[in-house]
Amino acid sequence: MVLLEFSMAPLGQGESVSAHVARIIDVIDKSGVPYQLTPMGTILEGEWADVMGVVTACFETLKTDCPRIGMGLKIDYRAGPASRLRSKTAKVEERLGRKLST
Repeated sequence: MVLLEFSMAPLGQGESVSAHVARIIDVIDKSGVPYQLTPMGTILEGEWADVMGVVTACFETLKTDCPRIGMGLKIDYRAGPASRLRSKTAKVEERLGRKLST
């Protein structure tokens, strides 16, 4: 199972890129792949082909009208079941003995 964190935005499109980010989030949300949106990027969870397919779809969406795109990508693969999107945070909370304010 893969946890993939990425951020993607057009370069040279002005200071605010929220309209472009919204287009990407729409692709992610419609994909059916479990995800978590954060202020600095998005985390996807699934099989390699599924999460990479979502990243590719996001890129293809932006490339239609964005001649330059910047992207950061981080991947954690671990054999085994899904649900690490939430369980990794839960494990830290368990070790601390309290709920975090995330």
